[in-house]
Amino acid sequence: MKALLVAGARPNFMKVAPILRALRARGAEAVLVHTGQHYDAQMSDAFFRDLDIPAPDHHLGIGSGTHAEQTARIMLAFEPVLSATRPDWVVVVGDVNSTIACALVASKLRDALGCRIAHVEAGLRSNDWGMPEEVNRVLTDRLSDLLLLPSRDAEANLLAEGIPRERIAFAGNVMIDSLLAKVTEAIATDLPVRLGIERGQYVVTTLHRPSNVDTPEALRVVLEGLAAVAERLPVVLPIHPRTRRNAEAFRLGALLARIRTIEPLGYLEMLSLTEGAAVVLTDSGGLQEETTALGVPCVTLRAQTERPVTVTEGTNRMAPWPLTAHGMLSAFEDALALGSGGRQPCAIEGWDGRASERIVSALLERARSASSP
Repeated sequence: MKALLVAGARPNFMKVAPILRALRARGAEAVLVHTGQHYDAQMSDAFFRDLDIPAPDHHLGIGSGTHAEQTARIMLAFEPVLSATRPDWVVVVGDVNSTIACALVASKLRDALGCRIAHVEAGLRSNDWGMPEEVNRVLTDRLSDLLLLPSRDAEANLLAEGIPRERIAFAGNVMIDSLLAKVTEAIATDLPVRLGIERGQYVVTTLHRPSNVDTPEALRVVLEGLAAVAERLPVVLPIHPRTRRNAEAFRLGALLARIRTIEPLGYLEMLSLTEGAAVVLTDSGGLQEETTALGVPCVTLRAQTERPVTVTEGTNRMAPWPLTAHGMLSAFEDALALGSGGRQPCAIEGWDGRASERIVSALLERARSASSP
């Protein structure tokens, strides 16, 4: 069996790394395509190094652009690679533009090449069609032959949309495979110590969603809330380039100066910082999952989450929406109180470090079924 794996941006790298290892451990041929969607090539290289990902077999070098430009360029560059490679499976992960672009190309060539599409992290729904990621994940699920669930609650979403049950398989959260494999190494980097902050006595925050950073009014509210939190504990923000640009353009530098900004981090350093935090405030989907696995209290700065299992069974809570500085501070204080009772181990089914093994088993099983007379 030959599987072609697609990665394009940071959230993808943590998911493809364990799948690549599991494929090769089972004797399958694995081809890695890096679309180059990630905005920072140097940071992309850091993630590959931290996660022990081999150099990609194909690097498309797409770069940034509007959603339409980026998706179109990925499709144009991916089609000849797919035609030349002729895999049994095209495996796409998550919900970035690379995911939908490569799924679209594969769906048009499915019959001609004899390939099928597997979507890792299928069935997640925020029901917020203002998020480009929601469009990507819903359409990718419609196009895919095999839908691999990260958690049991995702199945109901797919069945409600008319996806046949036989196309669905439970896998578990493959991003947690990377976390569990690397957390000891990450802690050993001692990033909090290097930053001069005490483990368990600081807050980590990340901001990149357009709803939080792309208008002066929204970004001001978020920064006011973080400044209020910083009165209680130091707040560390590995700042996204767009967030920094917008804060400067909107003349919010004085508010930004009330929290500690640092450059974006590689995987191990970010995991070290997250693991040592008292609370995480974020609009990232992946951090909602990682904090649940680590037992770190998390406040999600969004109206909805496509990962409700992190709220019902994990350490995550939603900040009151629309965001206000008071609401953010109140949610932070509740999360801090939760953390004072000690960390609780993650008990979500399939978040056990073996999701990649289940993914590869599902691919192999269906490949054998397809080749049987």
